[in-house]
Amino acid sequence: MHDLSLARIEKITTKFAKRKILVLGDLMLDKYIWGKVSRISPEAPVPVVEVTRESLCLGGAGNVAHNLQALGAQPVLVSLIGQDREGDWILNNVSDSRGIIIDTQRATIVKTRIIAHHQQVVRVDFEQKKPITPEIEEKIAQFLQKESFEGLIISDYNKGLLTPALLKKVLTICQDKNIPVFVDPKVDNFYLFSPVTVITPNHHECAQIVHHPCNQNDEIEAAGQKIMTKIQTKYLIIKRGEKGMTVFEQASSPIHIPTRAREVYDVTGAGDTVIAVTALSLLSGASIQEATFLANLAAGVVVGKIGTAVASIQEITDSLED
Repeated sequence: MHDLSLARIEKITTKFAKRKILVLGDLMLDKYIWGKVSRISPEAPVPVVEVTRESLCLGGAGNVAHNLQALGAQPVLVSLIGQDREGDWILNNVSDSRGIIIDTQRATIVKTRIIAHHQQVVRVDFEQKKPITPEIEEKIAQFLQKESFEGLIISDYNKGLLTPALLKKVLTICQDKNIPVFVDPKVDNFYLFSPVTVITPNHHECAQIVHHPCNQNDEIEAAGQKIMTKIQTKYLIIKRGEKGMTVFEQASSPIHIPTRAREVYDVTGAGDTVIAVTALSLLSGASIQEATFLANLAAGVVVGKIGTAVASIQEITDSLED
């Protein structure tokens, strides 16, 4: 299935509105310093960036929530920030902050990117990767236990929030409540995400997981089948960059969904868009092929923008006509 009618897309996307989805994962602040380069520094062989403006936006799990909100859903972030001005900015810029815990023992994660002439010059990360305490694990579990929601997205950036103990509690709660779980994983925690509904590693992560290259279709198919036997997931979506995505389902042949040719400016946050659109589409009655097709379109929209970006329903439908 390589195409969806506009009528079918409309039927799925009109159901995005007001869907309540919890987003559990590493929350961060993305800071952008925009400028221009006209000379090389006399101090070292590096460009001198003359700053023209600065901007802030939600990053990591925050970008997943921002994507959901842009599509009309009601995201609730469940994460950590530090007791600092960056954390304050996040609290003031999320739609629902009830699930955000202030941890006095760590600073808010900040990624600063310097952009000049549509190119990223350098990225500077401020972060501590220590695991959360059992007390914070319990607070998060209690929040999920009492909250009502339709789906859970787990956004793993491997910064210490998603401990094995927390994941065990969270997945048990979702199983008991019969709530679907959608995961954008990192390799270190990969086998802890079980049972889930959808998991979306990229082809580089797959290569690390199965210990062989994952570039060609046959390599991807072999990797997908191996992963499907190792973890309990209804669907596996392998993100393959410009080659699109490959979808695996138990007892079915894999389906390759090619990407549409678009100019790529910045891949920052494209995975956040994919998991947000996949989750919303499945919760709104789409098949896994339809959900992946829409996620592929949405990813094509955001990679055409510079910086941490989101795609609107209008942009997704417009991209179908490009």
